[in-house]
Amino acid sequence: MGLLAKQVDLMKDLRREVIHLFAQMERMKQEVQEMREALLDEDNVQLPAWALKTSGATIDRQRTSSSYAWGGSWLCTTLGFLCAPNPPDNILQPDRTPADSWAFRGSKGQVVIRLPARICPSALTLQHLFQPAAAVCSISSFPRNIAVSGLNEEGKDTPLGTFTYEIGKKEIQIFSLKSERCKAFKYIKINILSNWGNSKYTCLYRVQVHGKRAVQD
Repeated sequence: MGLLAKQVDLMKDLRREVIHLFAQMERMKQEVQEMREALLDEDNVQLPAWALKTSGATIDRQRTSSSYAWGGSWLCTTLGFLCAPNPPDNILQPDRTPADSWAFRGSKGQVVIRLPARICPSALTLQHLFQPAAAVCSISSFPRNIAVSGLNEEGKDTPLGTFTYEIGKKEIQIFSLKSERCKAFKYIKINILSNWGNSKYTCLYRVQVHGKRAVQD
């Protein structure tokens, strides 16, 4: 009987270890899945894109820098339709022409995007066009140092990361964002700290926010 009792206890211990191993395997599967979702192909962004006008994303105009007007430039004289400033909403729309870039005055400014849902942000994509056709916005006007933060309904900032958009690399550049415990935000602020030398204006062509939708929106 004593031997049988020991074997029963051993079986119970083995069962507990198996349950524990299965739990660890499930956690590892979840971590691998999250890692896969966090990986971004720089040539073809595959994560859900939340900063799309067609999906309901909008620009918070009150907390966004004023658009730069091209009036008085030779470009305005030659091509009259470029005189009116482009709206910041353009950065939320894919497949725009180079002339559709949004510009704000000076080398520092910000844009606040209202997402269609509360998102746990994981990455930000910034795209510009280097072709000669993009001469409306010179390379010197491209953003350089950028800080990204999430905003709550009261406007309190939560830093998500800072990075540099390199003009010597690919047009589409992707940057990882840090958010503790999947903190969700309805607003994302992109703060341009400097550009590549243009003192008159800074241009943004396209911005995209990636991440998971909050469980409770």
